[in-house]
Amino acid sequence: MLPIVDKPTIQYIIEEAVASGIEDIIIVTGKGKRAIEDHFDYSFELEQNLAGKQKWDLLNEVRKPSEMADIHYIRQKEPKGLGHAIWCARKFIGNEPFAVLLGDDIVESKQPCLGQMMEVYDELQSPIVGVQPVDWSEVSRYGIVDGEVVSPTDDRVFRARRLIEKPKTEDAPSNLAIMGRYILTPDIFDILGQQSAGVGGEIQLTDALSRLNDQRQILAYHFDGLRHDVGEKLGFIETTIHYALQRPDLRDDLLNYLKKIVSSN
Repeated sequence: MLPIVDKPTIQYIIEEAVASGIEDIIIVTGKGKRAIEDHFDYSFELEQNLAGKQKWDLLNEVRKPSEMADIHYIRQKEPKGLGHAIWCARKFIGNEPFAVLLGDDIVESKQPCLGQMMEVYDELQSPIVGVQPVDWSEVSRYGIVDGEVVSPTDDRVFRARRLIEKPKTEDAPSNLAIMGRYILTPDIFDILGQQSAGVGGEIQLTDALSRLNDQRQILAYHFDGLRHDVGEKLGFIETTIHYALQRPDLRDDLLNYLKKIVSSN
């Protein structure tokens, strides 16, 4: 729920999903995460107060989160990793393909990142992971895909040969990193239910996808867009500055402040 300027990071993620055509959203939460539910719930008293004062612009902003989509919540009772969090949602998802968007990655693009991937899924009907290249010094932080281009006319779609979770630099087959966007099919649930703990003692989604890749084709899509890593301290600060500089009400004062800081250091 940490805000980027004045909007929680998770709202950026949900806005991307909604802009891509998603209508039903599941948020997997843990202990002490009630603030997420409160943010996307109706705030009757505040709305009444703003309406009474005819502060319509503020009222529209307050209402926006609760009107974005049909949002449901599932509790992950133990912090067993991303793979386990997805497995917790299996009964709600049922036998349908579904998307996974991680809250550490905000993607800024003309066409929503997930929307780009959905177009590829509609055409090829295979599970897809969203990827972008990273510096080789950073491959140990990510799930890495070893892929080959599927079509000579589209160099953004790869068939995954291997998927490896956080390899050492010398063991990484490529620098194509999975960036927190997935379109999955329900056959992943059987594998997740049997998956043993991997890196960090957690149920890793990348490990389960590697097993699924032995059974059916998995694709990697090099999406178009600027990805912001808000899961790291420096990335969070950079993202906040980036979005603040896009705000007419903040840009000039922030630029002056930054220039002053730089000149004094």
